[in-house]
Formats: sequence, structure tokens, C-alpha cells
Amino acid sequence: MTLSDAIDEFLLYLSSVRGVSENTIAAYKNDLHRFSQFADGNRTVDSITLEDLRQCIGSLSRQKRAAASINRFIAAVRSLFAYCRKFQYILNNPALELRTVRMPVRLPRFMTGAEVDELCRQPEKKELLWAKRDRAIFEMLYSSGCRVSELASLTFSDLADGYRSAIVTGKGRKDRRVYFENDARQALVEYLSDRKKFFSDHHLRDMVKNIFVNQKGTALTAHGIGWIVARYSGSDGTNHRVSPHSFRHTFATQMLAGGADIRAVQEMLGHASISTTQRYTHVTTERLISVYTKAHPHGGKNK
Repeated sequence: MTLSDAIDEFLLYLSSVRGVSENTIAAYKNDLHRFSQFADGNRTVDSITLEDLRQCIGSLSRQKRAAASINRFIAAVRSLFAYCRKFQYILNNPALELRTVRMPVRLPRFMTGAEVDELCRQPEKKELLWAKRDRAIFEMLYSSGCRVSELASLTFSDLADGYRSAIVTGKGRKDRRVYFENDARQALVEYLSDRKKFFSDHHLRDMVKNIFVNQKGTALTAHGIGWIVARYSGSDGTNHRVSPHSFRHTFATQMLAGGADIRAVQEMLGHASISTTQRYTHVTTERLISVYTKAHPHGGKNK
């Protein structure tokens, strides 16, 4: 079997059998096709050596790719060759000896409560796009800690408890319940009322079931929501640019700072590993140290 054929079969296996998310498949496809171009996809997969893999990784390093990108490439290659070994396309797995590169320690970027409030006020303050829809998006991202892809795929059948909660499908097609506090629920109710007025009854019957739509009545994508957040947090809005994921970081940070149990926060975020959630404890620690240093008489603020 050629390397190209093995990659195509592996990607099909991920989507149809493993149920891996579209974003993960797209990332693996990009990385593995890059490897196929480097190593010559017409070669048989059992002719690929550890040296071939290391040379490709070295090429990525010389291109000054980020450590996270290189590690994602290594993960994709490891998974591909584990698949090939499982189905006996190869006798030996050359990717077993690959080692990931050291990642710089970066704490998640989050907003303060005042920054979130200001951003949530922007849609009705600036009227750049669709004010009630955009306010609902911001409030729901902040209230629930959803990934942007989860919010984009939210449908009416997912909502429960009078719009106070919803079932979202996260990574690995795992379902979990998320919650919407009063501000988010009220923003959603106002948006849905506005949406009903915006479209005719005939158009409403033909529309997608997704909660959030564009002005043509088709579903907003995760990319579309990202563009909306960028517009309101850019120079036309707060001029403090953030991404949809910043709402998720802020949710987690404030929940832990407010005393929520880390296991509960892990479940609400849909993290498979507690270590992912623990990153936010470092954020709250850093913030406490900063507050202490600024406030304490001997903290050095006047030095």
C-alpha cells in the first residue's frame, strides 16, 4: 500500500469508525498530506523509516513552525503508523521512537469581568451586525464555557429547562450538559423573538434547525462566529481583540476563582483529562500573586 493510500484510508477510518471531530480530521489531513509531499506519497508505507520522519520534523523546525504545530504533526504521524501496524500494513512502526518537542508554558488568555461586560454591550451599543443575535452569542459563550463549534451546532432540540441548559456534542462526539444563567437566557429569548420577526413564516419553516443563523437564514459556522467576535473586539468595538475561545478561558478561570470544584469544571468544559482543566488553577494563582504584589505595602509597587 502506498503512503497516500494509507493516509486516505486512515482519515476515512477516523471519520466513519472513530467519530473524530471534523476539526481534528482537517488538522490530521493537513499534516499528513504535508508529510506525503515530503516523503513521496507514491512510496510504499512500509518503506518509510524513522529517518524520513525525523527529516520531515527537522524541515518543520527550520520553517520556524510553532512547537504546538510540530507536536500536532507528530501526533498525526504516530496515529497513522499505529493504524498501519494494527492492520498489518507494516511489520515495524518507525513512529514509536518519535519524541515531542518541548512546549513553552503559556497560560490561557482570559478577560476580566469588566472586559466581558463591555464586550457584551458592544452589539447594541455599536449596531455593527445583528445586535440581539450577537449579544446572545457572547452571553451564551461566557455563561456556558462552550467551544465555539459546540455553540455553532446548537439546535432547538438541544435546549432544555426553558432555555436554561442545553446538551452539546463535544470532542469525540461526547454529549454533556451546559448551563445558561439569567443574562444569557434573556439574551437568547430576545434574539429568538427578533429572529422570528426578521424572517417570514414561510422562510422560518424552510430554515435550518440551528439556533444561530446569518441574515440569509443559513447556519452560522464556527468561523462566522469567530469573525463576529473579532469585529466587536477589534477597532470598531472594544479595541481589545479576543477570540471566541477567550470566553471559554474566562468561564473556567472565574469558576475556579469563585471556588467551584475542579472536577465539576472539568465536566462542564468537557475536558477528557483533569490536567487540561488544571491549567486554569495556574491562571488564578498568577492573578492572585499580581493582586498581592500591587496591594501589599512591601509588594514593590512604589519601588
